[in-house]
Amino acid sequence: MRRQHLKIAVLAVALAALSSSAAMAQQETDWMKDVTSRVTFNGYAQAGYSWQNTNNTNRNDFNLKRTLLWAKARITDRWSFLFMHDFSSVVQEYYTDYRFSNDKSLTVRLGQFKHSYTLENPLSPTQLELIDVYSQAVLYLAGEGPDPLHGVNYGRDMGLMAYGDLFNSHLHYELAVMNGQGVNRRDGNKHKDFIARLEVKPVDGLRFVVSGQKGKGHAIGEADWNPSVKTGDDYTRDRYSIGAELKTGAYAPGKYKEARPISLRTEWLGGKDGDVGSRGGYITACVPLVEGIDVIASADYYDRNTSLEYDQTQGTLGLQYWFYKKCRVQLQYTYTWSQFQQDYSWLQAQVQFAF
Repeated sequence: MRRQHLKIAVLAVALAALSSSAAMAQQETDWMKDVTSRVTFNGYAQAGYSWQNTNNTNRNDFNLKRTLLWAKARITDRWSFLFMHDFSSVVQEYYTDYRFSNDKSLTVRLGQFKHSYTLENPLSPTQLELIDVYSQAVLYLAGEGPDPLHGVNYGRDMGLMAYGDLFNSHLHYELAVMNGQGVNRRDGNKHKDFIARLEVKPVDGLRFVVSGQKGKGHAIGEADWNPSVKTGDDYTRDRYSIGAELKTGAYAPGKYKEARPISLRTEWLGGKDGDVGSRGGYITACVPLVEGIDVIASADYYDRNTSLEYDQTQGTLGLQYWFYKKCRVQLQYTYTWSQFQQDYSWLQAQVQFAF
């Protein structure tokens, strides 16, 4: 009898252990499903070849411009977090969003992210038509490119932003207060930069964008076209832009060959660094041909110092072929007319992989 009772007790313990293990395994499976349903990963890489002729001197090289990977975690239905790293450069973004309104009228973002100045700057390089990505004016005025005073900051900064859509998404606004020093750097002075952006979308596919920035920069270097600002100086750093974009339809990733729209984007920009004013503008068009092939054309002008002869004009013509969703091959020729250096021509090819 005792042996029978002992067997029953052992069997009960074993069943309880198995039941507990099964419950724990189920809980672990449910937890993993919950995590994977809330975290998404995306990335892209852009690599290519360029040939340049300046003053009868040729230069050519292969390049790997960008290799980005980012993860976005949806903590709740209102709260999310994003982290982005460029493995060929530096950490690009890390911020959290919280939506205060029941609709899309008010969301607050805190961290390091792409700021709102200019029509082009918030756009991903995977969406833009040019291999060199941004226009000259955007490169310098938005901090995307090599501004000796401000450095290369990839159009990003650390700060706090409120944004949202109003009137059935016909009006979009963004209001931000930023350090003004760029990526992965502490503010160089006690001043903050204020950036505002307003988009009006009267009809589908058409939007008008106005943006501006007011602040004080802290120079990390010097520029020969702006001799009044020295390294370590705090200087006026104000910006404005007005632009428009027209698309004949919405881009459909699932129909990347059949549903690509004609697009036309143009913008005029200006700014002031210390006592020196600058201005520029561009117009870029993309027209689908057949079987995933687009023709690209762009004209681009920028004057770094409106009081001196520091203007430069570029013309670009090229083709791109979409071979799978966000993946494409690009070929472009650019000629540059410059008042402060030799004219030059530039042939570029690039392949883009994205997911």
